[in-house]
Amino acid sequence: MRLSSVLWPLAFLCHWLVAGFVAWHLLAQVDFAYPQAYQALDIGAHIETYGPQNRYKDDFADTDKEQRLGLFHQINEAIHQDPDSLAEITYTTNTGKLVALLRPPEVVHLQDVAHLIDGVYAAGWSALLVLIATTLALRLQQAPLPHPRHVILTFTGAIALGALVVFAAGPKKVFYLLHTWVFPPEHPWFFYYQDSLMTTLMKAPDLFGFIAVLLLLLWTAIWGISLWAAIRLWR
Repeated sequence: MRLSSVLWPLAFLCHWLVAGFVAWHLLAQVDFAYPQAYQALDIGAHIETYGPQNRYKDDFADTDKEQRLGLFHQINEAIHQDPDSLAEITYTTNTGKLVALLRPPEVVHLQDVAHLIDGVYAAGWSALLVLIATTLALRLQQAPLPHPRHVILTFTGAIALGALVVFAAGPKKVFYLLHTWVFPPEHPWFFYYQDSLMTTLMKAPDLFGFIAVLLLLLWTAIWGISLWAAIRLWR
């Protein structure tokens, strides 16, 4: 077996992972388009409905759009940079009172999310290093480039199959199943709107579906454009 027959699949896989890593990082810089999702998913009306029903916090429905966008931004920054600051996120009521947005179980869950994101970044940087190493090795071997059509068909076919499986099983069911796999069993991750301003603010799981679609579209675009550029350069 020629070494290139192993290196090429590894390089293409790492390239695909790096494209996803870049897509995630770019979306994180714009709060995963939460301002756009706020409008598209009518999150404001959702908060006005469920905010007053919260069993632990008062007056969240009285916050305005600007404050809600700011709260999501703080959560996004905290899970990417400083999980310990999650408990310090507050909103301001009409009377000027500062109220902690998150209860302890929500803080624990978001810290678990932060640890998961650390893993995503570690995997992304590792994939980039392997991609660089395999590319250099293939260049030194002057290995011929596999037919681009085969590469595109393989990856788009795999993505289409994965999407088909998700929709056949039910996106929400798959979403909940993944939570049971990646989070510690003793840590709560499901919160009713009446118990969690975090869940209400995000209109979960609708927002996560919105983000997943954006991530997949951006991931595919970055992968396709960078693959096209790599093919041109290799030749």
